Amino acid sequence: MKNLYTWCAVLAVVLFSTGGDVLLSHAMKTVGDVGALRRSRGVKFVIRRILRRRTFFFGLACMALAFYSLLFGLSWNDVSLVGPAAASLTFVANAFAARIFLRENVDRRRWMAALFVAGGVFLLTI
Repeated sequence: MKNLYTWCAVLAVVLFSTGGDVLLSHAMKTVGDVGALRRSRGVKFVIRRILRRRTFFFGLACMALAFYSLLFGLSWNDVSLVGPAAASLTFVANAFAARIFLRENVDRRRWMAALFVAGGVFLLTI
């Protein structure tokens, strides 16, 4: 039963973390070049512009849920399993989410890296 809880926690980490990454990326892309905005309009303007994005706050909420899911997973199993599994599967999910939701060009090298990472996670489970 402990393994089931662990893998559910890892799945929650992956889903919430990927959702948070996508939402935060979308929010920051709508803000624009933060460095250029800071130089031309100031830090307060940049902060106000970021804080007006709803997707920014949804992304933060998802990242917080991912963190708490990680804490649950770590309470149920070893960090040597939970940490690498959550991090590597999040890497794979981010590649898919970037391609699907953000329409990013994920090149062959990144897909190969994602496959190797998934293979590493598989090796953790056997």
